[in-house]
Amino acid sequence: MDKRQVVTIKGTKDGLSLYLDDTCSFEEILKELNEKLTTEHVSENQPFITVHVKLGNRYLHKEQEEQLRGIVRNKKKLVIHSLESNVLTKEEALEWKKNLEVTTITKVVRSGQVMKVDGDLLLLGDVNPGGSIIASGNIYVMGSLRGIAHAGSKGNQEAIIAASYMEPSQLRIADYISRSPDYESEGAYMECGFIDRHQNKIVIERLQTVIQKRPNFYWEERGISNG
Repeated sequence: MDKRQVVTIKGTKDGLSLYLDDTCSFEEILKELNEKLTTEHVSENQPFITVHVKLGNRYLHKEQEEQLRGIVRNKKKLVIHSLESNVLTKEEALEWKKNLEVTTITKVVRSGQVMKVDGDLLLLGDVNPGGSIIASGNIYVMGSLRGIAHAGSKGNQEAIIAASYMEPSQLRIADYISRSPDYESEGAYMECGFIDRHQNKIVIERLQTVIQKRPNFYWEERGISNG
């Protein structure tokens, strides 16, 4: 029977992708990787080739990562660009959990005040002109939003900003910025700001419209019912 391959090398437009079997020992990985990279012929005239390592369900300790990088580094023209693993570290898992949590706060954010949370923010109160609220996730204001709201503060462009009455001095989602809408809001229905990919800017629409455009958003799990 043919020996099972534990290292698969595929060429892409971005360089080389190394797929490492996540069911074998790490020693087997190093041995076969060294053999395969040795047999790969790289011309002296070729530019440096970036290598993307796919670890699958395998986690590497720092020492193992250095061993892997060392083997690739010793081959001419090869440079590791990324190491991708499906396994989260404890710190990454805690950060992921924190960013999924909804922080509920009951208060009025007055002028000059700044409220900042990780994850989603559910504010039961108003944001007055001059007040600011910031969240790494989504922002829901069960009241009037007349100040500044910044959702997706750590770069999440899928975040949204919703308010019962939307009249902000500024909306910001990730690195997109929008000023107050140029129309009068009745304030009778929930309105929502989100990034429209086609227009490449933040737009404000009725919640019902946003639900149609973003059907994969888990409204009920995020604390808002779409019923």
